[in-house]
Amino acid sequence: MLALALLIGSLHGVVMRGPITPVCMVGKPCDAPAAHLRLEFVRNGRSFATTTDANGRFRIRLPVGTYAVMTLPVPTVGRGVEPRTVRVVARRDTRVDFHVDTGIR
Repeated sequence: MLALALLIGSLHGVVMRGPITPVCMVGKPCDAPAAHLRLEFVRNGRSFATTTDANGRFRIRLPVGTYAVMTLPVPTVGRGVEPRTVRVVARRDTRVDFHVDTGIR
């Protein structure tokens, strides 16, 4: 059991989506938290998922390695989620903030 614990790390952070308006203006946010968004982390054919809370926050424990990141549902417009890959380090809790492009221009 101890050996397995040495091969696990965790990620946490906030997912924002935007722009939420065609024109960003001073005093009005251009991005908003991505509430209740499903994040999927894929590595070697295995998939792990978590869902953001109402404020766009997430936390997940994963085996060490580099993962491709996607959101579900997959956006039909915009560039999708960035960054597209993350690295999980053993016994480390790493903050990674994501941004989902809405495609609004």
